[in-house]
Amino acid sequence: MKRAIVLQHVPFEQPARIADLARALGYEIDLRCLYRGAAVPAELSRDELLVVMGGPMGVSDLDVPELRFLREEVRLLSWCIAQDAPLLGVCLGAQLLAHAAGCAVYPMRGSRRYEVGWAPVCFHDAGSGVLAGIPGETPMLHWHGDTFDLPPGARLLASTTACPNQAFVLGHRQFGLQFHCETERSDIATFLREDHDFVVKANGAGGVRQLRSDTERYFDDFRVVGDRLLSNILHAMCF
Repeated sequence: MKRAIVLQHVPFEQPARIADLARALGYEIDLRCLYRGAAVPAELSRDELLVVMGGPMGVSDLDVPELRFLREEVRLLSWCIAQDAPLLGVCLGAQLLAHAAGCAVYPMRGSRRYEVGWAPVCFHDAGSGVLAGIPGETPMLHWHGDTFDLPPGARLLASTTACPNQAFVLGHRQFGLQFHCETERSDIATFLREDHDFVVKANGAGGVRQLRSDTERYFDDFRVVGDRLLSNILHAMCF
């Protein structure tokens, strides 16, 4: 049986559409809730792929005793890089992948110190390869304050004005996405409830209201593009 091992850091950042699309490709989902003490595997077998989800912690928290699973994840990601094993990192997962590849991960700089809410993503070489069927620019959901340098040998797939390194592929089967294209509408409502203070910190008192309004405006088109991108990535990882 093919298996997708999903590392989840907090209850409200779930694999959502990633899990649905992986199941459609014949993968059983092995959800590891690290916040409940689930184990990080030492390596992957030939029929396994890895998905590393997001969370409010960061690479700067590697030495926090309560988050010791972060160092275990970095070891696994380093093994995956060495073995060219298939993996997808989302938000925190992308930052951990960049760190495992030897790159700096750090707070966003300049006038915009957080990227939370809907903002247009520019896809490089859209329409070809893993970006087949993806428009050159489209709104995506963002929820982060850290960013990273591009790993050596990686190909940049997407950028925003505030955060140039939004998505990359390392080798042929390892992908990092800073933005969230996996979320369902209900997941965004949960984000807003569970991470309300972060939205206000990033966007001010009206940030929650604006994000709800933008979700209604963008979500239907976003879901189509997000599914296409994730499907393309999963096929590139699996075949």
